[in-house]
Amino acid sequence: MEKAVFVALDYANEQDVAQLLPKLGTAQETYLKIGMELFYHSGSTLVKRLSNAGYHIFLDLKLHDIPNTVYNAAKQLAQLNIFCITIHALGGSSMIKAAKDGLIAGTPAGQGVPKLLAVTELTSISDSILKNEQNCRLPMNEQVISLAQTAQKAGADGVICSPLEVQNLRAKIGPDFLYVTPGIRPAHSNNGDQKRVATPAQAKKYGASAIVVGRPITQAANPEAAYQAIKKEFN
Repeated sequence: MEKAVFVALDYANEQDVAQLLPKLGTAQETYLKIGMELFYHSGSTLVKRLSNAGYHIFLDLKLHDIPNTVYNAAKQLAQLNIFCITIHALGGSSMIKAAKDGLIAGTPAGQGVPKLLAVTELTSISDSILKNEQNCRLPMNEQVISLAQTAQKAGADGVICSPLEVQNLRAKIGPDFLYVTPGIRPAHSNNGDQKRVATPAQAKKYGASAIVVGRPITQAANPEAAYQAIKKEFN
């Protein structure tokens, strides 16, 4: 996997997407993340249109259900010619394996199987919630490592994690796993609602496989210049 920089399309409709895309450069060199808000509004039609145009699509739907349901969902999503999808590691090893099997079964001949990325603990989960609501006996750092190890053994290709967790995860799991990190902010930019952030250069130093960047690109006066600058810094 190349050092990709995914642009988070945190929009409510495809009209806003259409206005942004020409400002990012060629489709073949552009990586896009589509989350629940946009997918639930525009569905698979938008995803197909963008992937067929040459964009690399990270579909961030965080699958989490019984294994059979996840298998069939992943089988359908694999037909969209996407680059990667996400799943909750908390769903357990059987569910993760079912997702991987569904992706393999659903991928059309001649296309690459989408990468399966596991979300460990959401960044909104605090130590207090982990202990008192999830009733987890492990501290956050150990919980994240444990979930990542479960995901790897079940067939996931990588994890979504904070850039600040990458070094520790790489030490425990190894370099052949993918570590995709949101929470990226260029130096001197506004952190917004992100708490645990790193610059593109820091993410590279920590060993991130790919990064996800939203507002520093989508809200920039010159989105293409911002995107190219972040890609240059990360690579």
